[in-house]
Amino acid sequence: MTIQIQTRQHRFQTRGKTDIIDLTERVQAELDDCGLLEGQVTVFAIGSTAAISIVEYEPGLVQTDIPRLLEQLTPYRFDYAHHNTWGDDNGAAHLRATLMGGSYSLPFVAGRLLLGTWQQIIYLDFDTRPRSREVV
Repeated sequence: MTIQIQTRQHRFQTRGKTDIIDLTERVQAELDDCGLLEGQVTVFAIGSTAAISIVEYEPGLVQTDIPRLLEQLTPYRFDYAHHNTWGDDNGAAHLRATLMGGSYSLPFVAGRLLLGTWQQIIYLDFDTRPRSREVV
């Protein structure tokens, strides 16, 4: 048995305030490029105000339902203790990232991600401003 580890990084711009980006094709393209046939891929969001998840990437969910749910749980307008610590305004972003999680591991077989028809890998940026982001 041989264990092979490869690390790839991607940088992209986000709009912040629960910007949700479909990463599925990017991750599959990296699998295609590396030539591995079977194993596990981990997608990790660098930064404490972003997350990775799996969801059906459709407008109702990504533009309305997910942002609405997270706004009910962790509203941006709330005065978080974190704001007093660092003098910033992104306490909600840190909490949202904590709730959603910073990474996701997925199996692949025959070089293809094992995802259901309605499953896509998403990157969620919760910070309060546009950012240059990185995923590994």
